[in-house]
Amino acid sequence: MTDHTHDPSLTSWVESANDPATDFPIQNLPFGVFSSAGTAASVGVAIGDRILDVTACLDAGLLSGEAASAAEACRSTNLNGLMALGRAPVSALRRALSALLVRGAESADQVRHVLRDASLCEMQLPARIGDYTDFYASIHHATNVGRMFRPDNPLLPNYKWVPIGYHGRASSIVVSGTPVHRPLGQTRDGESPPTYGPTKRLDYELEMGVFIGQGNALGSTIAIDSADERMFGLCLVNDWSARDVQTWEYQPLGPFLAKSFATSISPWVVTLDALEPFRTAAAERPEGDPAPLAYLASSRDEGFAISLEVSLTTAKMRAENVPPFTLSRGSFRDMYWTFAQLVTHHASNGCNLRPGDLLASGTISGPTKESRGCMLERASRGTEPIALPTGETRSFLQDGDEVTMRGFCETPGARRIGFGTCVGRVVPANT
Repeated sequence: MTDHTHDPSLTSWVESANDPATDFPIQNLPFGVFSSAGTAASVGVAIGDRILDVTACLDAGLLSGEAASAAEACRSTNLNGLMALGRAPVSALRRALSALLVRGAESADQVRHVLRDASLCEMQLPARIGDYTDFYASIHHATNVGRMFRPDNPLLPNYKWVPIGYHGRASSIVVSGTPVHRPLGQTRDGESPPTYGPTKRLDYELEMGVFIGQGNALGSTIAIDSADERMFGLCLVNDWSARDVQTWEYQPLGPFLAKSFATSISPWVVTLDALEPFRTAAAERPEGDPAPLAYLASSRDEGFAISLEVSLTTAKMRAENVPPFTLSRGSFRDMYWTFAQLVTHHASNGCNLRPGDLLASGTISGPTKESRGCMLERASRGTEPIALPTGETRSFLQDGDEVTMRGFCETPGARRIGFGTCVGRVVPANT
């Protein structure tokens, strides 16, 4: 499903897009929502260190046909209208924008007038998120965490049969760069009565998210081989957790206040079209594991080859100009369940998914200690604190700590693309 827009030799007249290190070459063109100089939010695409204003392109007469029709849906402060159109119109718009930005484009002088300097823009949430669901799709994470609490039986019997998830709180999803207040909650120490106060075990969770495009009607389902047509694109997700609050409250109904205080997402949504060159076979199930039930078994059985990194800076590190410390490096290829399976399972009972709904993968962890996607795993529930270059240690996050997540795709024969960053700095609780 690749086409000329994926050609690795393609370059842009926007010179910053040709930098080998950029996340946003012409082969990417992710969608997002931005504002600048006090203006209303607009839909744009990232190209190098610039943002192309989609509505301004339309108003300048630079788009026509199906691409123009799709661009009309961008006359909004969110991507929901564009998402609702489905994949084909979005693909047409992406191809048209690529043609405007490619080196040698006849309309380059006109397009320059609708480019914005990304450094002068403020990014917004890309969509009006009606519903948010968080899954538990990494078997490495599930096994590591399960072993901490159930050493003899880390995985529950249902894990290899059914994608596990829960409905999260959409109202507290924030865009990258938004400060995260340390949450308050009930915790219990041993057999003492519970107390209420700031969490002492604040954690990050490295995840990927998928935005739903065209949804399904209430009572209908989504076939596994058509799940891709329901996905608009992917972003980075940091689903912050208060581990001590969660330990006390999660039985019998699962995560609640320990998770609902904040979820950070990256502002740029990388479309499935841009990700086509990076499709890969889903992780092979270990011998003896059950095959997915028929409704979750795909003839394509594909995931995405996405490399992920998490880094940390503390207040002391920033004061001393110490570079960020890499906490983990992982791969989305290690997931036990694919996004197609998560989307299909979510709708398998007739649940209606809607444009702009966000589904997250759950913490992404790999088989090595360095690929574990949260502090709970990296510091082994606080028993193995992480040593930082300044002499500080961390078992969980402290006030002033800033977590940065990055994701990128690279494979032979394709241009490297990325997701930008998902950043959140911890600030003291509002007591």
